[in-house]
Amino acid sequence: MAVSKRIRTDLALETTERFAEENTEIRGVEIQEEYDEEKDVRTTVVKIVTENGAKAMGRPQGTYITIEAPDLSVPDEDYHREISEEISKHLKQLIDLKKEKSILVVGLGNAGITADALGPHVVENLRMTRHIIREYGLRGIDHEKMHRVSGIVPGVMAQTGMETAEIIQGVVAETKPDVVVAIDALAARSVRRLNRTIQITDTGIHPGSGVGNHRNGLTEDNLQVKVIGIGVPTVVDAATIVHDSMAHLLDALEEAEQKEFLEEMIAPNLYSMFVTPKDVDETVRYLSFTISEGLNLAFSDSLIEEDRS
Repeated sequence: MAVSKRIRTDLALETTERFAEENTEIRGVEIQEEYDEEKDVRTTVVKIVTENGAKAMGRPQGTYITIEAPDLSVPDEDYHREISEEISKHLKQLIDLKKEKSILVVGLGNAGITADALGPHVVENLRMTRHIIREYGLRGIDHEKMHRVSGIVPGVMAQTGMETAEIIQGVVAETKPDVVVAIDALAARSVRRLNRTIQITDTGIHPGSGVGNHRNGLTEDNLQVKVIGIGVPTVVDAATIVHDSMAHLLDALEEAEQKEFLEEMIAPNLYSMFVTPKDVDETVRYLSFTISEGLNLAFSDSLIEEDRS
């Protein structure tokens, strides 16, 4: 349906669901799903393996891992350690961490806007090691091996007057990391996925794309190093809520009538509005701990465990 295609989403999984609703087969796209009943965690891996698949999905070729946990937005004293472990596991699949790496973590977003502050909060909670290793060597942290982790919060163009990609290109040229991990808040198509879903991809990230602010992407082509993107949907298109609320009514109408009805009901300016949950400030803080701990587990523990063995 034309209206549903205009509703934005950053989640590859939701794009595949739209094709499934329309009974359309997507060639060049592989989908694998796993469900852990004990943890109540569903993991879906979408692999875009051909150019035709990339064109149909509207996304670059690569791997998109979606972790869905209904309780993720609920406060937990361990900050959902089981999800942190899932994040760590998938990062180790996407990045070869068996050898020492220099890793730059980029916290995208505007720290002054709650729904966009996920990236900056994650970087705040990270265990940075690059400066210690440079100053004191590995003896300074009492390990024979350790990944060199550094982080930056580049802000947004309205604050700096510079494209985020320009800032990161300069940092990458100076610090020469082996891999960049970019954290950002995303936009979802489904309300039920708000603050309950984490997407990890090896295709990089395009700041602001979910809400229609198209900035230069942080990708391997632009930065000349591998880029991993991690995001959580914190906002949903307002038009989605209207569309979903009328779903049962629409089922009774013919397709042509559906299109006409929705175009009348959903005003054009509604597509520029985004909605976020009322407790988003607390939820984003909890989520930032969960994600940062996943990164700490992946980047700190992988070589420490090897030291002990």
